[in-house]
Amino acid sequence: MEVIVVDETSLVLNTLAQGIRPTADGIAWFETLSSDQQHDALSKLAVFCTQAGATSEDAAEAIRRAGIRPTHTPAVLLTRGRWEHQLTKIVNLPADERPKSFRLLIALLSIADDRRQARFCSEGCSHDWHHLRNANPAT
Repeated sequence: MEVIVVDETSLVLNTLAQGIRPTADGIAWFETLSSDQQHDALSKLAVFCTQAGATSEDAAEAIRRAGIRPTHTPAVLLTRGRWEHQLTKIVNLPADERPKSFRLLIALLSIADDRRQARFCSEGCSHDWHHLRNANPAT
């Protein structure tokens, strides 16, 4: 099966969320991005989280997996208010909050996408990003 991923950022984000690529590699990659590229990556993550069906009930586990304190700004935002607005606020946090936001949104996407795969894709699916492991075994 040929896997089509729109761009490198989407590929990196999905391989991180699926555990194909180590989180430490993802953090190092994120830190090499320009400010605009970091914002773009966070924006894509927020969209992916929404598409994967992330919910406010996933917040506590995402915070735990991300290894950030519940008192860090992205974590506080994730647990309060309307979900879509909070994701937008996280994406638009200042640059010094971006690494924590990145780790948090990767964890959130991982949780939501694992659930989506188990519920809807366990018998196979046509989502290109769910076939990355088979397409890129060395990644």
